[in-house]
Amino acid sequence: MKKSLIVFLALAFIFSTVGCGGNGQVEQDPLDKVTVLLDWTPNTNHTGVYAAQALGYYAEEGLEIEIIQSGAGSPAQLVASGQGDIAFSYQEEVTVARTTGLPIKGIAAVIQHNTSGFAAPVSKNIKSPRDFEGKKYGGWGSPAEEAMIKALMNQTKADFSKVEMVNIGSADFFTSVQRDVDFAMIFWGWAGIESELRNIPLDYLSIRDYSDALDFYSPVLVASETTISERSEMLTHFMRATSRGYDYCINNPQEAGEILLSAVPELNRDLVLHSQAYLAEEYQSDAERWGLMSGERWQRYADWMYSQGLIEKQLEFGQAFTNEFLPEAI
Repeated sequence: MKKSLIVFLALAFIFSTVGCGGNGQVEQDPLDKVTVLLDWTPNTNHTGVYAAQALGYYAEEGLEIEIIQSGAGSPAQLVASGQGDIAFSYQEEVTVARTTGLPIKGIAAVIQHNTSGFAAPVSKNIKSPRDFEGKKYGGWGSPAEEAMIKALMNQTKADFSKVEMVNIGSADFFTSVQRDVDFAMIFWGWAGIESELRNIPLDYLSIRDYSDALDFYSPVLVASETTISERSEMLTHFMRATSRGYDYCINNPQEAGEILLSAVPELNRDLVLHSQAYLAEEYQSDAERWGLMSGERWQRYADWMYSQGLIEKQLEFGQAFTNEFLPEAI
């Protein structure tokens, strides 16, 4: 009897150590690796992902996240071709992609309302779209920029042909408006906040104030249809952690800013912290929960793009986005 007990205990020990990897520790399933592509250099639009990573939310969901800059090629193109799992993009990019056969879909609105607008130093005396006449606009060559300027100028019966369009690419806004151009499009949550910190007064024309159709989602998180169909469980886990990350940013903007600064220490500290405080009110804004998108907003902007000749066919807007991976509001 004693001999049988000893054998039983020995076998139990062997099986327990095998199950623990032979060192007394419980083996963990390997984390599911996920690549997240940024649309630009790291900034406060992205903080929710950095926060979810630093606070262990992704690890709790069984995910290992790699955050990288897109480099060559647009985020939509890279995700569609399998060179990334999830990307920061824009409603404009998704709309164009869907109408040209690129199989990507929006899965969350990072910021609930359009926070971009046309800005100029007050010395340029640009108080309305009518004042664009005779001025130089510095942009990055997107047809949508030109269409928005035209639409705003048409409302004030101004002549778009009197605007000189200059492609400044990714050049610094403040340097450009001092040296090369008169006005440009900015995100208030970054360049606008920087103007306040640098005590450079701007005249700012918020785009969404001129048309409901131009209150588009920017940025949005996107995934390919292949990822949606083949890795839906991963997306559910990803969005649960990411939602927690952005909720953390909303409730703890100072601490969230510090997380971004720890990950990207070369960023301007004052700008990050002030921008984070501004975006804490904008990430979710008036939506029921962070990330939620409406078909009406997608349709309005797509119809506007079609009316401006920016897309060649109408968007099937219901196929361009999904809220299915967002967690329910608590």
